Amino acid sequence: MTITRKHTSARASKIVINNGIIYLAGQVAADPDADVQDQTRSTLAKVDELLAEAGSSREHILSATIYLRDIANHFALMNEVWNAWVPEGHAPARACVQAHMARAALLVEISIVAAVAE
Repeated sequence: MTITRKHTSARASKIVINNGIIYLAGQVAADPDADVQDQTRSTLAKVDELLAEAGSSREHILSATIYLRDIANHFALMNEVWNAWVPEGHAPARACVQAHMARAALLVEISIVAAVAE
């Protein structure tokens, strides 16, 4: 069994690939001062880039975990962006929870598990 790790630091790898499954570390927005919808767009753009680098795409996402700083006020706004991003017929298993973020300005973090495209 070969495990591939990309963009690895002492703490984490942004991409881990094992047995045809891609695990992306939690991704956050490039601009933490943006509103929740712009943070979601930015985060999903990073997800797209990492999936492409790993040999996959959003059509192959198996599972997503979304962390929101304020689920009561941001769930519907985040979902507007998410729903436009997920290709029709390819919705993954998904969980969305409220969480304390590593930095106060962060409003959303997304972690993805996907299959390698064949």
